[in-house]
Amino acid sequence: SPSPVLSETFSLLSLLSISLAVLLILRYYLPLRTTPAYLLVPVFFALFLPASIVLLVPIDLASPLSDSSEPPPKGIWLPPSALRVSWRITYWLTFALTWFILPILAEYSDSGYREPKAKVIDSLRANAQYYAVVFGSGLVGFVYVLWSYESFDSSLKGTVIALAYCWGLVLAIYLMGHGLVSIPRRLFRSADVSGRLRRLQCHAPRIYEKMEDAEMELEDLEMLVGELGRRKGGSVELFRDWIEELVDMVRLEGQVGSTRRAVRGTGNERSLPNVITEKWLAELTRNLVRAKHARSRYLSEWNRLLEDVVRTQAILNSAGSKKLDFGRGGQGSTRVWDRLSVFNPYTRYLFHYHVAPYLRMFFGGLLGLASVCIVWSELVKDLFPSLSVIRYTVIHHDPLGESGGQVGLAGQAIAAFWLLYMCAAALISITEVKVWRGRALVKRNTAPESAFWYASQVARLSVPLSYNFMTFLGSGLYKDTVFYGFLGKLIDLTPLGEWFNYLFPAFILLPVFATLFGLYGKVQSMFGFGAAFGLGGEDDGEGDEESFYGTGSWREGRDLIERELNGTSASVRNRRADLVSSSTSSNGRRHGPILSIPRSSTGSSARGPTTPFATSPTSGAGGSRHQANTSARRVGRDRGQVVLDNEGDDENFFEALGHRMKNTIDTFDTPDWFKGFGEGIKKPKWMGGDDNRGGSSSNGGGDIRRWFGGGDGAG
Repeated sequence: SPSPVLSETFSLLSLLSISLAVLLILRYYLPLRTTPAYLLVPVFFALFLPASIVLLVPIDLASPLSDSSEPPPKGIWLPPSALRVSWRITYWLTFALTWFILPILAEYSDSGYREPKAKVIDSLRANAQYYAVVFGSGLVGFVYVLWSYESFDSSLKGTVIALAYCWGLVLAIYLMGHGLVSIPRRLFRSADVSGRLRRLQCHAPRIYEKMEDAEMELEDLEMLVGELGRRKGGSVELFRDWIEELVDMVRLEGQVGSTRRAVRGTGNERSLPNVITEKWLAELTRNLVRAKHARSRYLSEWNRLLEDVVRTQAILNSAGSKKLDFGRGGQGSTRVWDRLSVFNPYTRYLFHYHVAPYLRMFFGGLLGLASVCIVWSELVKDLFPSLSVIRYTVIHHDPLGESGGQVGLAGQAIAAFWLLYMCAAALISITEVKVWRGRALVKRNTAPESAFWYASQVARLSVPLSYNFMTFLGSGLYKDTVFYGFLGKLIDLTPLGEWFNYLFPAFILLPVFATLFGLYGKVQSMFGFGAAFGLGGEDDGEGDEESFYGTGSWREGRDLIERELNGTSASVRNRRADLVSSSTSSNGRRHGPILSIPRSSTGSSARGPTTPFATSPTSGAGGSRHQANTSARRVGRDRGQVVLDNEGDDENFFEALGHRMKNTIDTFDTPDWFKGFGEGIKKPKWMGGDDNRGGSSSNGGGDIRRWFGGGDGAG
């Protein structure tokens, strides 16, 4: 019999590679040196175990079901006993992380209490409703399985596995359907450089407004903490140490970014209660930490948008000079492949301006075709399994035989690609679809609760997607795997579970069509509750770019970006430390890049701030912000500033002429010899003139209103 030594060596090396990749992901989103172990270890296993499933599934497909099976395996394989142990360890650890460990730790990290015991109690209390729904559903399912199978041990185990699988499959199908459309569409849209710039400008006002709201919310809480620190006597003295910690937290934030802004808040005053309680302080601490992470999140999004705008504009500007440089030797770039690039300015221009768009279109078409194959296989896998396209790409040896065929090394690689793409489609949708509490992945500054939540979703989706993929290959093949003997038999334990496993994936058409035709945005505009259910992503509603034209959305975004990059806002000079403070950890070590604006390819340098974040002093409200943006359209036209070109501007002749005349008049400087003109002219007495000079009246025009029966300016 063949020896599995080479396959075992390959499996161990693959697991080491997966571990290294997971550590790099954690390092990207979390500061490893300052992150506590109770966060790093569970999140590491929550990512490592699902990633190892992508390795186990192809190995299981090619491995024999018994030690003496014929014919011999043709790819990477493991003995049945080793596979069985691997599946048990992987599944039950993933199950425990998904349903128990990660939810409790997430609420523990989000709790505002000081003592660990109080944090644990608060976490259990917060998860009580969640566990009540879980155990209630489990009890109903257990009664049904026990009535159908009449075996207590198998019924209990089958109920737990089947319910966890069904809930994970519902979530996975919805998210995967969204991602199967979103990924190819994003690649196609990014191929158009000018269209990419226009979409970034359309996103700018929304991100800017959220950033302003997050800042004002944080400032309100900081003022409340400051007022609390000044209170003396009474119940405050019972929690003096706790209050001092909050004051130090706010003071440290103010010292790091002391020049960033003047405190203004939202104007909604929050008064202190007469009696300070432990519960109130815990809620204040929780809200303060959440507000800091929310501000950091939107600062990061704004910084990333500015960087993308600068890169995209540099690519457009390189059409004339045939040279492209994203920074001085790549030092200002935050992308590793730019710093290590072997391109010179000319070859970089050729790649980004001519080659990259076609590569994006190629991969967009390839992944779009893969999405069609996945959706088609979901629809025909039950009634017409021989029509599944994925089946023929994986099984290269006797795919129509009674045994279901045999998977070789090439089939294993293709199976890993299919599984990775399905998981990527679902996981990318998690980052796009709106979720509660404003959870987000932020570079080097992800909130602990958000890290636990995203890790739990990865663990929850991996097993349902893996088993769903195996059903594409036909019952003759996947029912002869160790995975089916461990998990599939319990899912198909009852007719209800078997029919659900085969028929429910057909509902993938709902999220596919909803995303493809922008139904989320239409539902939200018609009924107003689309966002409440987390429907739609950042690309939803952008299928027709003309919907943005004429609304001022992209123009407002263009003006915002120009003011930020050129430093024309008055608050830019007072808030240079914003991005530095947001990317600085508690020990003072800065994490995250500072955007460096590259030199223009035409020879003029972009003398904007190295830290691009700034806010307008007139942006406290939506209306005033829009007026300020409208009046600032002439910003950035001087030499040496970053001016964002807008190819394909849809202004007609009269609109363009009006804007040019307005900009010209606004830039007029009144000569000194003309400023005193008219001061010596008096109005005649029959016009109501008196000793007022210059034809001006203290009542602001009341003389004119007298001609039409008006009063003295009272109205």
